Amino acid sequence: MALVLTVPAPARADGGAGAYLAGRQAVHKSDYDAAARYYSRALSVDPGNPALMENLVTSQLALGQIDRAFAVAQKMEAEGLRSQVAHVVVAANLIASGEFEALLARDPARQGIGPLVDGLLTAWAHLGTGAVSKALEQFDAVAKENGLRVFALYHKAMALASVGDFEGAEAIFAANDPQLTTLSRRAAIARAEILSQLDRNDRALEIMADTFGTRSDPALAEVAGRLRDGERLPFSQVRDVRDGMADVFFTIGAALNGETSEDYALIYIRTAGFLRPDHIDALLLTAELLDNMGQYDLAVATYKKVPQDSPDHYAAELGRAEALRRAAKPDAAIEVLEQLAQDFPDLAIVHSSLGDLLRQEERYAEAVEAYNRALDLSDDGVRSRWFVLYARGICYERLDNWTEAEADFRAALELNPDQPQVLNYLGYSLVEKQTDLDEALEMIERAVAARPDSGYIVDSLGWVLFRLGRYDEAVAHMERAVELMPVDPVVNDHLGDVYWAVGRYREAEFQWSRALSFIDPEDSDGEADPDRIRRKLDAGLDAVLAEEGSPPLRVANDG
Repeated sequence: MALVLTVPAPARADGGAGAYLAGRQAVHKSDYDAAARYYSRALSVDPGNPALMENLVTSQLALGQIDRAFAVAQKMEAEGLRSQVAHVVVAANLIASGEFEALLARDPARQGIGPLVDGLLTAWAHLGTGAVSKALEQFDAVAKENGLRVFALYHKAMALASVGDFEGAEAIFAANDPQLTTLSRRAAIARAEILSQLDRNDRALEIMADTFGTRSDPALAEVAGRLRDGERLPFSQVRDVRDGMADVFFTIGAALNGETSEDYALIYIRTAGFLRPDHIDALLLTAELLDNMGQYDLAVATYKKVPQDSPDHYAAELGRAEALRRAAKPDAAIEVLEQLAQDFPDLAIVHSSLGDLLRQEERYAEAVEAYNRALDLSDDGVRSRWFVLYARGICYERLDNWTEAEADFRAALELNPDQPQVLNYLGYSLVEKQTDLDEALEMIERAVAARPDSGYIVDSLGWVLFRLGRYDEAVAHMERAVELMPVDPVVNDHLGDVYWAVGRYREAEFQWSRALSFIDPEDSDGEADPDRIRRKLDAGLDAVLAEEGSPPLRVANDG
């Protein structure tokens, strides 16, 4: 299902057409708040228009305003219109009202959402009416459908646990291990809570260790700590039928995330959040989807809904900082992360995230301090440390501390020997310093083999060949780099130098002119030097090298 209709709505000319077109444009930009306003205005002019009703319900559903969409969705169903979003809205409102008999009475052929959703909601609705046997039979029926077994068995286990049958729930998990346990983070925690209810905390800890390994966060650490202390954990993942139905929408939305359009996944996750406002995972995933869709203000507002006393508050704050950064509000993002570093002083990811943001803002000395703290909090030899070392190395290099920078790059390669970013950065830096050029060439060749379509890396290969005096070999690589990054000033400048070195002077001047046109005048830290390029255009590369006291162009093995 797409959230934007492909068939234009025939709106009346007396004001509705403009609102409709504005609504379409807003949806195209994923600005559902504006879209809902425009479609509501258009619908007031043309109240019987099916396409306008569909788009209004869609926009309100994407905003999580399911209660506001109910009246229009009901009207669509009453008029016999087939609309998946309308069916979602009507079903969600029936669930919220506890009208399970009415939900069961709906005709899947005319009012269905989809086979998996309809099948699981039917099972939960039977449970809501007290028909436990019918509910379990329905879960089993869904499990027989191709590709739906894991989802159905997971929800059957949740249903049993929600009514206190923890032995039955664990039997399902144990018989389908590890597929059910590894279905999601929630599934693993649910099983740990089920085992704890059965006084099997040791087994619950084993499950946590098997599923998450050494990876941890405050929420996982809290669960593990309570288990080790011998506490019997309450079953919190699905407390009742409404929670179970919320989890139907969340489970499917999470499975769709990354497999289909973000707006499609959003309608399921929004429905989960409507049915269970304290569904922290739904809040976090909703905010992430909105962030990815460029709706940064909505993402920030959603992240802020995660309570401060939640173990996942840190994750929400990390997400909020990223949304603020992408919204071009770096100072606000840094403020969030600095406060988070005070609240979670022993959480490495908080300090590394702060370091990343400070580095992007070219506050390199402060970034080094944040990376130092992150490295102090992580174990030596852990492979994931490579990126923090690499990022700190970049900061040291920008601070003209090459000794520390090179040490960090080489330490990163010890942990991740074939990482193309590190190979390229270190190799290119060695080329620029004109030291260890043979080693630099070997590094960059490995990086190109791993990322042949990276313009930066291909440029590095051409540039090291140029530095080695292998000008003819450099040409093809530099031309390829310009194909991959046609408006990058550095790459175009490099190609100009290579053309000059092989005697293609007119083409060299053309590339230098292109490079000059692509330089951002406000970028004072850019590698491409406009004054140097202008001097090359006036006098040629040979003259510039002589004026700089640099060695002249010299073909490798030439006399």
